[in-house]
Amino acid sequence: MRAYKPKDDVQKKPYYTDRFYKSPQVAKSAPESDELFSADLEAIKAKVEVLDAYIQVGQLVIYIKPEDNFKVLELLKNEQTYSQLSELSAIDWIADRDGFEVFYQMLSMAKRKRIRIKTFIKKGQAINSVEKLFRSADWSEREMFDMFGIEANGHPFMKRILMPYDWQGHPLLKTYPLQGDEFAAWYEVDKIFGKEARDIIGPEIRDTARVDRYDSQRFSLLGHEVPKGAEITGEEPKHQESYQEEGGVFLIKKFDRKSSVVIDDPQR
Repeated sequence: MRAYKPKDDVQKKPYYTDRFYKSPQVAKSAPESDELFSADLEAIKAKVEVLDAYIQVGQLVIYIKPEDNFKVLELLKNEQTYSQLSELSAIDWIADRDGFEVFYQMLSMAKRKRIRIKTFIKKGQAINSVEKLFRSADWSEREMFDMFGIEANGHPFMKRILMPYDWQGHPLLKTYPLQGDEFAAWYEVDKIFGKEARDIIGPEIRDTARVDRYDSQRFSLLGHEVPKGAEITGEEPKHQESYQEEGGVFLIKKFDRKSSVVIDDPQR
């Protein structure tokens, strides 16, 4: 069993320290080193301009111009047996290059090969929808719009898919506040109760690691459980739980909250 690590200071530990961290690049090889990939690349070059191409982690990566995305995916689907669009999304490079890298992950079951088509667009620039080629692109392009703000021209229903339609901002931008901005903190209160209830209810607590033993409405710290809505004085006795592993079985000893006497012990 994995060793237990105390989580008393979980709020003091950031999940990561650099939002703009760039991981080291994996080794690349020339497309000519693979016969099938080389033929696929030549077929694409015959139709559009290829800005860059290489093999990385067993996949062919091809950079193209944004206006050629529909033409290239149509070619791969109809002529090169890449019949599945398994993933479609974007990467925020606004801080470095003032734009986004949009990628399309293609799979050919016949060839047992994967190709990743990449293109770069500037901030505020739209890209052609490929929903008419792949139905799976419908929700993926809506999610890309919802999370990054990238619009897909020609999409049948270019609306948010995860956040409410009237939400402000795009949560996967690296500049988006980790716990939301002021709009996010008051959204639920304003929608359900109205702005006049702000002083009564208070802002939404968006820190998922926050623990408050005096808050019996939202969450109670393990070991200090009380009925919902109960008045907390701070003098409630802590009820302990001990954990141990014996014979491959995870055992829990339960204690009475007031007397700290064992009331249920699987070992007895």
